[in-house]
Amino acid sequence: MNLDKFLQAYQGKKIIITGGLGFIGSSIAIKLAGIAREITLVDSLIPEYGGNVFNIEPVKDKVKINIADVRDEASMNALVKDKDFMFNMAGTLSHIDSMTNPYLDLEINCRSQLTILEACRKNNLDIKIVYAGTRGEYGKIKYSPVDELHPLIPTDVNGINKIAGEFYHILYNDVYGIRATSLRLTNTFGPRHQMKHSKQGYLNWFLRLAMDDQEITIYDEGKPKRDFTYIDDVVSAFIIACASDEANGHVYNIGSGRGVSIFESAQAVINAAKSGRIKHVVYPADKKAIEIGDYTADYSKFKNQFGWDTEISFEEGLNRSYEYYREYKQNYW
Repeated sequence: MNLDKFLQAYQGKKIIITGGLGFIGSSIAIKLAGIAREITLVDSLIPEYGGNVFNIEPVKDKVKINIADVRDEASMNALVKDKDFMFNMAGTLSHIDSMTNPYLDLEINCRSQLTILEACRKNNLDIKIVYAGTRGEYGKIKYSPVDELHPLIPTDVNGINKIAGEFYHILYNDVYGIRATSLRLTNTFGPRHQMKHSKQGYLNWFLRLAMDDQEITIYDEGKPKRDFTYIDDVVSAFIIACASDEANGHVYNIGSGRGVSIFESAQAVINAAKSGRIKHVVYPADKKAIEIGDYTADYSKFKNQFGWDTEISFEEGLNRSYEYYREYKQNYW
C-alpha cells in the first residue's frame, strides 16, 4: 500500500482533529506532523474519555492544543475557520454508559456532531471531514462478514447515536456540499489507547490486567468473535479517506477480516505479556442483553476503491502494544 501519494494532499494544509488528544486522534496527528502546515487538536479532556496530553509527546512542539468542548458553538465556529481537513474523532463508545446515562451519550454523539457540522456550514463549506463511525451501528449481525449493506440494528443507545452522528455527516455532504466520509471502525487497538477501564474496548484492559499479573475475567466461554484492527492501519485508512474526494458521501467498513474470539484474545494477551491468567464467570444479564455476537468486517469496498489493507497482524500489534505500555506505563495506568 503506497500511502505517500495520499500524504502529499496534506502538504501545506491546515488540519483540525477533534478528540485530538485521544487514542486515534493523537496517532493521526503524529503521522501528519511535519507534513501539514498546521495541526490543531481539540479535546475537552473529560476524565475517563481517553484524552491524554502525553499521547502527543513526540510532536508536542509541532501541534496546537485547544482545550474545548465540541458542543460549544462559539468555540467550534472559531476553530473550523480556514481549516482544510477535519478528522472528527470526538465522541464516546461506551455501550454500558450509554444505557445508564443515555442523555449524556446523546449530547456527546449527536448534539456535538450537529454543532461541528453547523460550524462548518456557517464558517467553512470547503472543509473535508472524516467521521469515526463504529461496528456498533450494525448491532446483532445477520450474516458474516458484515458489509456496508448489512441492516443497522443497534443493541444499545450508543449504537443509535453513532448512526445519527454518521447520518448527519452524509446529509450535510449531500445537502450543503460539505465533503464528508464515515469509517466504521472495529476494535482498534495499540499504543496510546486509554488503559484505565474497559468501557472503550476490552483488549486494552486485558493487556493491563495481564501486565499487572492479574485475572482476566471472561464471560461464559468467551466464544464471541471480534475483528481487531491495529492503530497504524486505522490511521492509514483515515489519511486515505480524508485525502480522497472519491470517498465523499460514502461510508466504509475498516477491519482486518479476521475473527478472534474473546477467549483467544485473552490468551494472546497473556502470551504477549508473559503474565496474567484467565477466570471464567457467568455473563451478567445487563451486558448479555446488548451482546452483538460474532463480528468480522467485510472491508472490500474500501480496499477495492483505494488499495488499503491491513499490514500489522493481531499478534504483532499486541507485541508492539505491550512494548509501548511497558516503557510508558506511568503515563497510562
